[in-house]
Amino acid sequence: MLPAIIFRQVQRPLHHGAATLEHVLGVGGSSFVNCLNRYAAATGFIRISFLDIKRRRNYELARLRLYADEKKQSLHLRTLQGRHLLQGVIERKNFLVDDIREAKHKVQERVREKIDEIREERENIMTIPNMLTISRAFLSPYIGYVIVQGDFTLGMSLLAFAGFTDLLDGQIARRWPSQASKFGSFLDPMADKLLMGSLVISLCYTDLLPMWLTGIVVFRDVFLLGAGFVIRYISLPPPKTFSRYFDATHVTAQLEPTLLSKINTGVQLATIGLSLGAPIWNYLDHPALHGLWYLTGLTTAATALSYVLNRHNTFKIIQKKT
Repeated sequence: MLPAIIFRQVQRPLHHGAATLEHVLGVGGSSFVNCLNRYAAATGFIRISFLDIKRRRNYELARLRLYADEKKQSLHLRTLQGRHLLQGVIERKNFLVDDIREAKHKVQERVREKIDEIREERENIMTIPNMLTISRAFLSPYIGYVIVQGDFTLGMSLLAFAGFTDLLDGQIARRWPSQASKFGSFLDPMADKLLMGSLVISLCYTDLLPMWLTGIVVFRDVFLLGAGFVIRYISLPPPKTFSRYFDATHVTAQLEPTLLSKINTGVQLATIGLSLGAPIWNYLDHPALHGLWYLTGLTTAATALSYVLNRHNTFKIIQKKT
């Protein structure tokens, strides 16, 4: 290694102003170089030194190639990892988009169901049967006033008209389903109760009906009217506001009259009509009329008891509380 160093020092000129190697050694330049060349050729040190340099250079190049390959492999692995990560993000995004679409679809379906429920709750109450029922309800106090005034013939005529409207609205509601309404299921018996109450009170006032029968009929009607208000409050979903409670288009329950109540209605109408016709056709205090009074009182009390025992079948809640 030393001859090679010396050879390089000899071949490289020194900086300006510095002494050359031949002045330091005190030997001529050309003869000294020739001597070193012969020495290097004889010993082979220069060749060996250059071989070491070449090997070192090849070793460094191999290390650089290996380092470059490692960097290239690392970059390739990172690229693959980034690609997989990006693919996972895209798949996750697709899953989220699908979940959002499904949730949106469910919300839309739920909103449609709620809108349909609201539309089903509200119905058209301005039907022909309901108009006939309302006219009968407004006519009831006037019939009672006519009876109290002693005009039994006019009272009988108005009672026949009221009975005809009761029969007509039922036939229309059964023949044309579009004219039927759940509100009418409450309105019709309420109008009947108002008519019966007006008639029995006016007939009792004119001594054409006994006091005990009037008390039974009135008590039963007041009891059913109060039960209707309670059922309305129970079946009304929140919020239970005053306006929603008395909103007739917001139907929450339906009244299903029993067979006994229908029989009792017919018996009461017959009793009222015959009692009102007694002074017209002169059969006051007839035994058959007294028997009809007792039958009416019995069926009226039985009807009130049946409403209490079978209230779950009589009053049907359309929409439960939420």
